Amino acid sequence: MFKATAATFLAIATSFSVLLFSPPPKSYYHSLFISDSLSDNASISHHLYTLTHRPHVAGSQANAEAAAYVLSTLSSCNMQAHIVSYQVLLTYPASRSLSLTRPPPDPPITFDLKQEIYEGDPYADVANEVLPTFHAYAKSGSVTGPVACVNYGRVEDYETLKEMGVNVTGTVVLARYGQIYRGDIVMNAFDAGAIGALVYTDKKDYGGGGGDAKWFPDDKWMPPSGVQVGSVYTGSGDPTTPGWASSEGCERLPVEEVEKSGDVPLIPSLPISGADGETILRSIGGQIAKEDWQGSKDAPTYRVGPGPGVVNLDYKGKQVIATIQNVIGVIEGVEEPDRFVILGNHRDAWTFGAVDPNSGTAALLEVAQRLWKLQKIGWKPRRTIILCNWDAEEYGLTGSTEWVEENRELLASRAVAYLNVDSGVSGAGFQADATPQLDELLKEAAQQVQDPDNSSRTIYEQWVGSIDSPVIGRLGEAGSDYSAFVHHIGVPAADMQFGKGYPVYHSMYDDYRWMESFGDPMFHRHVAVASVWGLVALRLADEEFLPFDYHSYTFELQKRTKDLENEISDKGISFSPLFKSIKELLKAASKINDQKKEIKEAKGWTSMRRNNHVKVRELNDKLMMAERAFTDNDGLLGRPWFKHLIYAPSRHNKYGSSSFPGINDAIEKAKDLNTAESWQLVQHEVWRVSRAVRHASLVLNGELT
Repeated sequence: MFKATAATFLAIATSFSVLLFSPPPKSYYHSLFISDSLSDNASISHHLYTLTHRPHVAGSQANAEAAAYVLSTLSSCNMQAHIVSYQVLLTYPASRSLSLTRPPPDPPITFDLKQEIYEGDPYADVANEVLPTFHAYAKSGSVTGPVACVNYGRVEDYETLKEMGVNVTGTVVLARYGQIYRGDIVMNAFDAGAIGALVYTDKKDYGGGGGDAKWFPDDKWMPPSGVQVGSVYTGSGDPTTPGWASSEGCERLPVEEVEKSGDVPLIPSLPISGADGETILRSIGGQIAKEDWQGSKDAPTYRVGPGPGVVNLDYKGKQVIATIQNVIGVIEGVEEPDRFVILGNHRDAWTFGAVDPNSGTAALLEVAQRLWKLQKIGWKPRRTIILCNWDAEEYGLTGSTEWVEENRELLASRAVAYLNVDSGVSGAGFQADATPQLDELLKEAAQQVQDPDNSSRTIYEQWVGSIDSPVIGRLGEAGSDYSAFVHHIGVPAADMQFGKGYPVYHSMYDDYRWMESFGDPMFHRHVAVASVWGLVALRLADEEFLPFDYHSYTFELQKRTKDLENEISDKGISFSPLFKSIKELLKAASKINDQKKEIKEAKGWTSMRRNNHVKVRELNDKLMMAERAFTDNDGLLGRPWFKHLIYAPSRHNKYGSSSFPGINDAIEKAKDLNTAESWQLVQHEVWRVSRAVRHASLVLNGELT
């Protein structure tokens, strides 16, 4: 009796002493992380000002200096920080010219292709460091042909022209930015028979609609001489090392093989300003374009041509094997150091990059500094947190892709989630895209952070607006550095930002002054995006049970499957295998949630906790690895690098998100061919996805068949 009483007393005393002297719960540090006492908008402003004082394209000395600044800042936050370098194929403009021959009596024009410095431009002294306007990986060549207007250059735009009886074969097409990825604009032009492509920024989309609208620096809109530059490469990573890392001395494909891959255009292209685009439009005759193809209220009437205006486009690029630098910072976990929560943002910019990407870089450094402040008062993460600052994203998601390809096996077995912020701030309004098991976590984090534009509400309340639940987009598009994590190896991921698009995108006017004037004058939105980003990371790194909920995934899959079934209901395709697999996944998601609840309720004595530790680890591994099951080693048909069967980019728009990409690709082909064999391929793709979904449910169940 005495022994039992003594043992009970000892257990109570031990528990009391643990409570008395134990550190604060992790939730205490999480609340502190988002508090005003730790956030610093002045520091964020300083980071952005420093990072954007010069243009810093990938492979340049200025970008190497920016890498050194990021490395220094992470190191000062007591992180294990280092640089990982790769040698990759980049392209730069060697020469370019563009001239227009107009119908008499108008004289020919040779365009100067320059973005103009404005009065009082604080960056006038370094404007000559901005690269001449060009498309990265554009085909070198000289072409002359009549101009045809193709609206946004989408597949459906060419179908409209075909219905009008307009043939663009042998023409130089004029397309406007705004709907699809520029690389797909050029690819679609080639497929339609064009010999060259010009892509301009229409003031209807980027200039405030024309009329009395002002432009930067007086307003946020793109100046008439502004040009959106960018890559036209439709692949991911270094084009010469598809699927493996571009380390020094590695195997490389010859340029001829790269061209055969279908990922680089085979006709010359050039981005041009809205003013130059309008001049060319005035030279085009022929049929009047549809009403929704027309421009702003003061624009000329858009006609489709071809001709009579004729352009000569000459472009020569230079190809360089250049060194790029990823900066990596690590805070090692104390309980599960082999589980990685990864935050990423890229550093390289086409010009100054105040929005894209260095608003995100400044936020990343703010997250690092706040985590260091937490460490100084006793916080230690349960799991390892890795902060990544990627290089050469603008060329083709290159830095992140090379790193993922090099570390594929470790990441596939240890990465919990990847959290991306690219253009962190371009305006008001929180936006998020994610793989669905992260939906609830994002909502909960948004409920804890104050709206930077209205202190009386949370970000969640702004995000929801007048609807019942916020709209969370999906990560099907290959628009930023989450692509290699999601599409190639199947890591759960999210992408966050304030604002959705901005007029001076990829132009020389994306500078600190634009941000200070229009994007985020007080830098409170930067503080807010850092708060949500860091809070999501902290919960993933610290919570005993990973905050994943696969119910969201099943509901999303059910909805998308029903949409597809309705789309081709008359084609004899059975979606029953997929609906059956989704039902199994729903059961598995419910089962693992019940298991989590049981373990929580069973927690008690030390021996039980020790046993629970193993159970928790097993449960978390199932939650972490289920996303991997949605990948297929063979990848998508014709696009083997993309291995995720639920989310991948649309075949004709890298910026377009596609659910069930393999099924969608097959449907598109079947609609075109309309043969029994082509529709049988659709059925095969349905079976492929159903198998992947079933594999995910088996992983969640954690039992062999």
